[in-house]
Amino acid sequence: MDLVSLLIAATPAFIASAVEFVEATTIVLAVGVTRGWRAPLLGTLAAAVALAVIIALLGVTLVNVVPEHALKMFVGSLLLLFGLRWLRKAILRFAGIIALHDEEVIYQKELAELRAQGLSRSEFDKVGAVVAFKAVLLEGLEVAFIVIAFGAGGTQALNAAIVGAIAAGIVVILLGIALRHPLTMVPENWMKFGVGAMLSAFGVFWFAEGLEVQWPGDALALLPIIGAFLIVSYLSARMLAMILPEGAHVNARNV
Repeated sequence: MDLVSLLIAATPAFIASAVEFVEATTIVLAVGVTRGWRAPLLGTLAAAVALAVIIALLGVTLVNVVPEHALKMFVGSLLLLFGLRWLRKAILRFAGIIALHDEEVIYQKELAELRAQGLSRSEFDKVGAVVAFKAVLLEGLEVAFIVIAFGAGGTQALNAAIVGAIAAGIVVILLGIALRHPLTMVPENWMKFGVGAMLSAFGVFWFAEGLEVQWPGDALALLPIIGAFLIVSYLSARMLAMILPEGAHVNARNV
């Protein structure tokens, strides 16, 4: 497998995983600040191990057992549905129908909820561990799916996608540790917009390849497909914003 194919697997996996890791880091930080760091770190480690097992079992099984064309059609259809879901929410956010995702709001909400529960009197804080475990596992399941999907091209592609996801995790975790604050400087809403377009484009590309369609320029055909999704989505957001009645734009509620 050439370098371009490996980058095609690693780059989207890195960007998409970074978005999910930012959200998980916000909750883990809230737990650590309010209840201490031992329990949330152990919960995070347990979730990471569970996700590694899921990726190893499902990823290797799909790549080695399912026929290539059937795998591309299956993964392509799932990526398209997954990407369109991200794009739909991004369009609604930029149109003002639902509020933009705000890590600071989520962080303060988690802090309030955790403080209301009080500190654990036992030696090990089960609440802190469970909250961190659930946050990392739930956000990580999307990462696992993305890694498996972008690794559908074979073992090398799967390894490249795993490396991309791990690199994203390391970058986000180091930033979180250094700042001890939610990563509000990360343009998460724009990243989700772009990731939604990428996932949708890869879905179309691979589903067509599963049907044995020959794309002109091979992987380079992804660029105009991504561009088309971005343009249509941006125009859709602008049109929705224009037809909303005055005063209907949402600027406070977080969804």
